[in-house]
Amino acid sequence: MSETVARIRIELEDTDPLVWRELDVPLSTTLAAMHDIIQVVMDWWDYHLYEFEIAGRIYGVPSSDDEIYERKVYQARALRLGTVLERGVRAFLYVYDFGDNWRHRITVGEVRQGDAGVEYPRFIAGARRAPPEDVGGITGFEEFLEAVSDPEHEDHERMLEWYGKPFDPEDIDERRLHMIIEDFAARRRGPLKSHRSDRRKKLS
Repeated sequence: MSETVARIRIELEDTDPLVWRELDVPLSTTLAAMHDIIQVVMDWWDYHLYEFEIAGRIYGVPSSDDEIYERKVYQARALRLGTVLERGVRAFLYVYDFGDNWRHRITVGEVRQGDAGVEYPRFIAGARRAPPEDVGGITGFEEFLEAVSDPEHEDHERMLEWYGKPFDPEDIDERRLHMIIEDFAARRRGPLKSHRSDRRKKLS
């Protein structure tokens, strides 16, 4: 039985060349599950807080500190992509790691019936490897790329040691992304909720 899906494009703001991904996701996807999906395709590790900014509202994981900062945070797990579209919203913001401040623009494209026999979400395409965790925001990422791409750079060995392996900015490891997203899709039952604990086991 097919389900209604949307083509979403994820762009990591201020990256040049642009880091981006495209996927087909069910309209039943919660924002909490969308967070999981973005973490996977951007190779983030879910170490930090996140939030979605949609039509003037903030969605994430509410905490007692929100009142101190005079913020109202709505539950990300309580809102589905289909509801966002019903409200007339086709683009919104996802922010991960409030220190490094990775801002992702999410744009919703074509909405259609999914193909029979295909399990969603499904990875479609992408370009450029996303920055490593805790690299220090856009400026830190640019400095990191400069160091790892130049064997003569004074920080070359130190950055490679910090990262733990070679870093190819062009290689998004598309085969791995397909496999992980397919596994994510195969394990879902009913509306797409968060699978964060399962994803961490898969990636560890």
